[in-house]
Amino acid sequence: MKSFAQLFLAAALAAGSFVVSASTATPTKAAKPDLVKGEASFGAVCAACHGADGNSGTPANPKLAQQHPEYLVKQLQEYKSGKRANAIMSGIAAALSEDDMRNIAYWVSTKTAKPGFAKDKDTVALGERIYGGGIADRKVPACAGCHSPNGAGIPAQYPRLSGQHAEYAAAQLTAFRDGVRKNNLAMTQVAAKLNDREIKALADYVAGLR
Repeated sequence: MKSFAQLFLAAALAAGSFVVSASTATPTKAAKPDLVKGEASFGAVCAACHGADGNSGTPANPKLAQQHPEYLVKQLQEYKSGKRANAIMSGIAAALSEDDMRNIAYWVSTKTAKPGFAKDKDTVALGERIYGGGIADRKVPACAGCHSPNGAGIPAQYPRLSGQHAEYAAAQLTAFRDGVRKNNLAMTQVAAKLNDREIKALADYVAGLR
């Protein structure tokens, strides 16, 4: 019969082996998005508000076509966790798995966004000036620095803005400024320095970006 010391040593060695094997194990890669499932899920739960191809026809609902999938997944995750508040979207996201979110996001990112246009010629110049150069005396950075000069954004980091509904863009900037939308500190800090006229001008200018 083994002594207590021998049993203890054997147990310790076994535990050590487990720790080493666990720490050196290759991380499991996320499954490749299933675009067929993504299309089906989008049609079932998203199309009514965002359009069959992700080009929403309702100004209050954002266009999702051609948006960076990583950004869309992040937003769905934050609706589900409550970090981003929206009663409708939170309810929808709550029923989605991580795979559902990825499938939907990667599918709609393959659809081509329909171009939009600026509507207010009186403020488009102001929007262009802020978007391209910021507001120096208030330390407002140029939007183009993160979202690119043509509004295409930077994949996995900053969302596409080009052609987005002006009404939706203005609502989001206002929500960031007023502390209603709290899931991006940088945007909260930028929007806090903008007045209503500047927000409207920026949103209108973004709608016309190509």
